[in-house]
Amino acid sequence: MTTTQPAGPVHADEKSVLADIAGMLGALLGEYGLEDVEIDMDTTFHRDLELESIDLVTLAGHLEARYGSRVNFAEFVADMELDEIIELTVGRLVEHVVQCLAAAEVG
Repeated sequence: MTTTQPAGPVHADEKSVLADIAGMLGALLGEYGLEDVEIDMDTTFHRDLELESIDLVTLAGHLEARYGSRVNFAEFVADMELDEIIELTVGRLVEHVVQCLAAAEVG
C-alpha cells in the first residue's frame, strides 16, 4: 500500500489547520465566483457554504494532497448520519484533522 506524503511542513494546531482548510475552501468557492467568504470554526459546509457532494469530494482530494493519507475525509464522514453530514462544520473537520496529525506524530 502506498502512503501519500504531505506537501510541505504540517502543523497540528487548530489555527494552522483552520487556515489551511479555509484556503482550500476559498479556492474551491472561487471557482464559483464566490470570493471573500468568511470561514471560521462555526461555518457549515451545507448551509453557509452551500457545497454539494462533488465539492466535498474535491475537498477530500485537497486534504489528501496537503496532509497525506493520515487524513481520510471519506472515513471521517462514513460513520456519520445524513443530518450530521448536512450540519458538518469546518470546526469539526479541523478537530478531526488535528487529531489525525497528532496521532500520526505519536505513531
